[in-house]
Amino acid sequence: MADIRLEGITKVFPSGFCAIRSLDLEVADGEFLVLVGPSGCSKTTLLRTIAGLEDLTHGRIEIGGKDVTDAPPRRRDVAMVFQNYALYPHMNVRKNLGYGLKVRRVPRAEARRRVEEVASMLGLEELLDRRPAQLSGGQRQRVAMGRAIVREPSAFLMDEPLSNLDAKLRVGVRASLAELHRRLGVTTVYVTHDQTEAMTLGQRVAVMREGRILQTDRPQKLYEEPKDLFVAAFIGSPAMNLVEARIDGRELVFGQYRVALDAGRSPAGTSRNVVLGIRPESFEDASFAPGELPTIEVEVAVLEELGADAHVFFRVDAPQVTAEALEGREDATLIADSTALFSARVDPRTRARVGERVLLAVDPSRFHFFDSETGSSLLLEPRHAAVAVAGA
Repeated sequence: MADIRLEGITKVFPSGFCAIRSLDLEVADGEFLVLVGPSGCSKTTLLRTIAGLEDLTHGRIEIGGKDVTDAPPRRRDVAMVFQNYALYPHMNVRKNLGYGLKVRRVPRAEARRRVEEVASMLGLEELLDRRPAQLSGGQRQRVAMGRAIVREPSAFLMDEPLSNLDAKLRVGVRASLAELHRRLGVTTVYVTHDQTEAMTLGQRVAVMREGRILQTDRPQKLYEEPKDLFVAAFIGSPAMNLVEARIDGRELVFGQYRVALDAGRSPAGTSRNVVLGIRPESFEDASFAPGELPTIEVEVAVLEELGADAHVFFRVDAPQVTAEALEGREDATLIADSTALFSARVDPRTRARVGERVLLAVDPSRFHFFDSETGSSLLLEPRHAAVAVAGA
């Protein structure tokens, strides 16, 4: 096992495109770190840089305390699991698992022991004589992971290994991955665009955008204390509701609604325009919510009944923050669209019906506030303190 340290990593392609911008990152020995972000944010480029498959323009990489910045991939003692499995089609499972050991001239008896041990660990014993074409997607993925495990490397690098699996199988393999990490304890850097994978697998999660890491923290901390609008919108499922709002003394006004603020969770003493963030789970059907919470009456535009809960969609007469702006589109403004479509996750016993009005309770202690120009959180120090003093 080994820690991984990246210092000032920059990657510029010959075309002049800067994929990674002076990035610093530390992965502790035995840690499972997830890199998450939208397509095109250079997650895979960063992973390939750690593996030695991409050359650095600037910066330094250490693995296990050794400078490997200029070392070839075979000298870095890492094993990579690719999105497309990359199995040899003419070899059976046994040979696919053991091929890396053969190349490294591991003694035959030792290689056989390792292959059988990993096959048992991954439930591949009955499949050892089959070729990849005879395997399901989940089985192929287990073989790809087994080929990495059998090498006993210092670190695993995984590039969206579950993206080719269907939804149900992805959940099962995800659980197997988490269990494997607990058993093996090998340092792992895992790339995904799926924030659910990131939240469930990562001991820490690094949110990337345009070649930079915006925030790195425990999954729950990212959820509860997003640094800016981008992180807030990306982390959480369903996504956070984001809308233009105004703080008016001790009250919050968004669209046709006015709600009393929680004194401990607002930019106190200010009257200003903000971007308001409310997660769907911060709402509840008033029939099933504590009586002390404020309520708003909404007209149900869409109702999704999912069994364990229900999603109520309703319109707010205020501009909504757009996904284009969050992704940094130069032609997009931060706030656009004349009305916002909000979602509320409520008790499945709700009597809400499309076209009718229902009373929703909302918890002001779970509101998020962001600067409407910069997108930065107004609740995190030192900005929160500075805003409070300015409005005193």
